[in-house]
Amino acid sequence: MKNFLFAVFLLTFSIGSMAQITVADPWVRGMVSGQKSTGAFMQLNSAEDTRLVDASSPDFVVEIHEMSMHGDVMRMKQIDGIDLPAGKTVELKPGSYHLMFIDVKRQLKEGDMVPLTLRFENAQQVSQTVKVNVPVKALNSTGPAMSEKHQHNH
Repeated sequence: MKNFLFAVFLLTFSIGSMAQITVADPWVRGMVSGQKSTGAFMQLNSAEDTRLVDASSPDFVVEIHEMSMHGDVMRMKQIDGIDLPAGKTVELKPGSYHLMFIDVKRQLKEGDMVPLTLRFENAQQVSQTVKVNVPVKALNSTGPAMSEKHQHNH
C-alpha cells in the first residue's frame, strides 16, 4: 500500500509540474522538385524553464539545428536542444534556430500540412510532447502572414 501511495504521489507531482507550452506561427518552407531537405520555423514559449529536446515526423528525419555567421560564412549545425527561458518567446527562424527535415521523399508544396511532434523537458527532466500540424508556405516565404497566425497551447 505504501508503494502504491508513493507511485500516486509521483504521478501527481509529474502531472502538476508540466509547463504551459505555446507553439505559435509554425510553418515549413516549400521545396522544389528533387530537393531532399527543408526547414520548419515557429515561436515557442513556456511558462517555466524548459528545453526543446526532440522533434519528429512520421514522414522524415527531423533534427534541431542552429545557423550562425562566422565572418562572411554562414554555418549550420545540429544541436541537442534549445533552451526556453520561462515566459520568454524563442523564435525558430531562417538564419537562426530551426528544425531541419532531412531525407524528404516527396516535394512539400504550399498548402500541404506536415505532422510534427515536439518533445520538451523541464529542469526535473519531466517530458512533455506537443503535436502540431504545420502548414507549408511558398519556397520564397519568410513566414506566416499576420492574418494567418496559428497558435497551439498545451
